[in-house]
Amino acid sequence: MRTIATGSILPVITLILSFTNFSRAQELDTIRKRVVAELMTTSISIERVTDILDRMDSDGSFPAIDYADLSRTAGFPHRHHTADLVYLAKAYTIPSSPFYQDPELKEKISLSLEYWVDNDFVGDNWHNNQITTPTNLVNLMLLMGDELPEDLVDKAQPIIGRAHMEASGARPSGDRIVIAGILAKKLLFIRNKEAFDEVISIIANEIKFSTGERGIQHDYSFHHRVDRVNNTTSYGYGKYANAFGEWADYVAGTSYAFDTDRINQLVDYYLDGVYKQLVYGIYEDISVKNRAISNPSTFQPKGTVEIERLLRSTDYRKEELEEIIQLRKGERSPTRAFAKFFWQTEHFVLQRPDFYTTVRMFSTRNRNMEMPYNGPGITTHHRADGTNYLLLNGDEYHDIWPVYDWQKISGTTILQKPELHGPDDIQMDGLTDFVGAAEDGYFGAVGFDFISPHDGTKAKKGWFFFDRVYVCLGAGIASDKPHYVATTVDQVLLRGLIRVQQKDSDSRVLPEGEHKLEDLEWLYHNGVGYWFPNVPTLTVKNQEESGSWADITDQKNVSTKEVRKKVLTAYFDHGIRPQDAGYAYLVAPRIDLEELASLSQSGLTILANNQRLQAVHHPGLEQTQAVFYEAGTLSLTDGAELTVEQPGIVLIKNDGNSIQSLTVADPGRSNSEFKISLPGKYKVASKKGKATWNRSTNTSLITLQLPDGVYAGQSLTVELSPRQ
Repeated sequence: MRTIATGSILPVITLILSFTNFSRAQELDTIRKRVVAELMTTSISIERVTDILDRMDSDGSFPAIDYADLSRTAGFPHRHHTADLVYLAKAYTIPSSPFYQDPELKEKISLSLEYWVDNDFVGDNWHNNQITTPTNLVNLMLLMGDELPEDLVDKAQPIIGRAHMEASGARPSGDRIVIAGILAKKLLFIRNKEAFDEVISIIANEIKFSTGERGIQHDYSFHHRVDRVNNTTSYGYGKYANAFGEWADYVAGTSYAFDTDRINQLVDYYLDGVYKQLVYGIYEDISVKNRAISNPSTFQPKGTVEIERLLRSTDYRKEELEEIIQLRKGERSPTRAFAKFFWQTEHFVLQRPDFYTTVRMFSTRNRNMEMPYNGPGITTHHRADGTNYLLLNGDEYHDIWPVYDWQKISGTTILQKPELHGPDDIQMDGLTDFVGAAEDGYFGAVGFDFISPHDGTKAKKGWFFFDRVYVCLGAGIASDKPHYVATTVDQVLLRGLIRVQQKDSDSRVLPEGEHKLEDLEWLYHNGVGYWFPNVPTLTVKNQEESGSWADITDQKNVSTKEVRKKVLTAYFDHGIRPQDAGYAYLVAPRIDLEELASLSQSGLTILANNQRLQAVHHPGLEQTQAVFYEAGTLSLTDGAELTVEQPGIVLIKNDGNSIQSLTVADPGRSNSEFKISLPGKYKVASKKGKATWNRSTNTSLITLQLPDGVYAGQSLTVELSPRQ
């Protein structure tokens, strides 16, 4: 065998390593160019540049900013200083800009940067120092750092360097990946390849399940903190998911490219988590919002950039992603119809092509609401108390919040206190385990054993979602406090006339004002019908309400200008200290008056509404939905009975004279099996279940193996077939 001298191998290895390092250095340059190109996609406005320069003082500061107030509640208006610098840098750098390579503009940028680095404004909120300021300054460096005075560039680096992986905000969740991205940009600017390799590896490994901790849960919801409050469309979307997708795009086609499996998992998270908690995948779902609900917003479709990035990296679920792009661009109408329960977050969503509705809850497993960090969100105590919003166009509640009655939230049952508790008493642990839903991907039933941690108000609350209507039931409503309890059917922006029908009366248009409507059969507003099978008394307010954005936040620099909006508020008054009150109503989106008036002849039947059991039968769909708060028996419309041996939620679909499928869930998450006895002789077409027939009673005991571990609380659907 021929041997090769060691001395002849070493030069070859050295040459290969040198070539590899040279290649990697070239890749860093490629990635940097991509990052800069992304920054330069901005359209430059002469008016905005002129406005920024007009507001800038001779020392580079902006007199409108109170630089001395660095408190958390001030909102760090200083961020506008660095953000404006970035915009001016784009105006200077983008070739199509009227200010391209303008020496006077460059001088102004240097002057204003000098003011910042000499003063180094550090806010009381860590986010300002570890994310906001470093983001703006590193973008400024990438755009034109090589053209700025060297001493200013050097002074900026430690400020940008507050975004590092040992920073307090770099905890696993949305902020960690954002901080890693800022650091990666800095390393591109200073061309530190070794450190860049490390931080890209951190970003590449951030997409993963973290159920029970911060991050993506196994139901594709997102928890930003250990309080397990839903943050899917805030931190989990605008930060976590989009930051990963951004870097996946920057490094695509290089040796740094992320694993396809990670990118595909991100696709799953977008489609099965984020987009199912946006109205039609297009608009913000206000039921997912937390403290940010106290801030004015714009109603517009979400962008398409994050999807376009994904499609450059993978073909996985391509048609679904392309459909979301088309929806957001207004090129097609929604077609998707689904029901989904996020069992790790206790948030239920149902969508049809022409309406979208949700139920938000909490339990001993999750807290109710985000704390009002830094000021916003001081009125959000009850927004997880069974909140049920209904959206047809997506803007039905848009910016209603300054005039909102925060103790009459759509779907909730709330003690009407003289005033809300203080901001320190918003976030609370749930007091009950029985909180959940059973859904088969299209239909769903939701059950909430509600006890308010704020004031002890109790209620058994159930929602039963069929195809075009859903039924809302309440039972066992009780309170020992000297204030009345109200269940709100809806509080929504008033859009047009309200028509009502009371028993033994003709339907009529309701004049503006406050009304106590007795023997109410139905109410109609803006394409939505509300039917009341028990002809109750309902209080309806359809009038102008007033307030201000400053009323609903402790943040400074918020407008105190009066806001006036017309609002519909409809609610049941259960009286003071109720002991066993209840309610029942049906919601029919996209219905006309004739259909609404005929609902009483539809045959839809409330089979039970008490503290032990709530159930509804829909004859047209041959479907029964039931929430068993304890083991018990339900009498069906044909006189037959079904019995469950433990608490749970059940969906039963019939096909003629036999049961076709069974969907079950264990909201308490304490059982490994679900046992239900059904009339007839059946077999189960699933390894997850078995059927035992009792000849003497002609009933089948169905025993189902429930999901466990991270899937506990998820629904199980099995097909049944008659046995001969």
